[in-house]
Amino acid sequence: MEELNQALASSFAVSQDLNSTAAPHPRLAQYKSKYSSLEQAERRRRLLELQKSKRLDYVNHARRLAEDDWTGAEREEAEGEDAGSEDMDVDVGKKLPKRYANQLMLSEWLIDVPPDLEQEWILVMCPMGKRALIVASRGSTAAYTKSGFCVNRFPSLLPGGNRRNSATGKDYTILDCIYSEVNQTYYILDVMCWRGHPVYDCQTDFRFYWLHSKIQEEEGLAEKSRINPFKFVGLQSFPCTPESLCKVLAMDFPFEIDGLLFYHKQTHYSPGSTPLVGWLRPYMVSDILGMTVPANPLTTKPDYAGHQLQQIIEHKKSKKLAGEEGCLSSKEVAENGCYELEHLSTPCPAGSPNSQAETASQMES
Repeated sequence: MEELNQALASSFAVSQDLNSTAAPHPRLAQYKSKYSSLEQAERRRRLLELQKSKRLDYVNHARRLAEDDWTGAEREEAEGEDAGSEDMDVDVGKKLPKRYANQLMLSEWLIDVPPDLEQEWILVMCPMGKRALIVASRGSTAAYTKSGFCVNRFPSLLPGGNRRNSATGKDYTILDCIYSEVNQTYYILDVMCWRGHPVYDCQTDFRFYWLHSKIQEEEGLAEKSRINPFKFVGLQSFPCTPESLCKVLAMDFPFEIDGLLFYHKQTHYSPGSTPLVGWLRPYMVSDILGMTVPANPLTTKPDYAGHQLQQIIEHKKSKKLAGEEGCLSSKEVAENGCYELEHLSTPCPAGSPNSQAETASQMES
């Protein structure tokens, strides 16, 4: 365990030693058969059904984020609490979070492979970095952590992000990004609002298409300048066919790869964790998806791979057993399998006094 903690705390870059990844992981295969992941598939189905009838006030929500004006939010929250809660075990989100904490849509480990993966899912290769909520409004651009802490404020060429392009105050932009300190770049993962038009309740494939079309209209956004001190670059999405996955895993990217996010095409942007967004490390693709991948440093299992997979498995086993014995609340059961990119992407330096304890907690995220 100490070796695992050191490996996780120091770096998540894969080993240069080439090992075969064609054979399925035996412990993971045992976990799949003994500890069924049907609940993840069922939650996906229910979430897709529930979002058809879910009507949240995204227009006012985006405006509040842009203006930092939460007047009336408490009253609307109280009204939301009066609604029925029989479907809340799937954590669909009957109300929107206040302020800037918990605004990002987070993934779960992709344990139950969807049967419609090739047809209904799309894939994004994620760089190493920290998740960030970006709000460009009233002539300034602010970057918030997952917990809602403002870590930076600067001008940008995003609509509403500098004094020149926000004369009316009605142009504001809200993005889900991954910040790479090495490249001084905000990689845009998703869009919630662009130029005052919220797209929370639009499907993933439309949001991605719309985002990239809008990015191309903003000249200089991907370049550093006085008025745009950090680059904003959109992340490309790919199909989830075996051919596409193999091609993507063999591609060269202008950043260090952290992992793969799998988005269901029909999912709306919902703050909080969701089984409609799955996460895998590159070396896990072979074992989890049961396919042959190109042999390269990206897909090579690092020394800690077996330990990491087993740690995930044991954590889920303990949560499942605790849930069956009634030791977990319904909220804790619903959070089983949740994963937040920010945690595993930013481990403590090796030798840090808190690294061992924090690494253990990161695996529980």
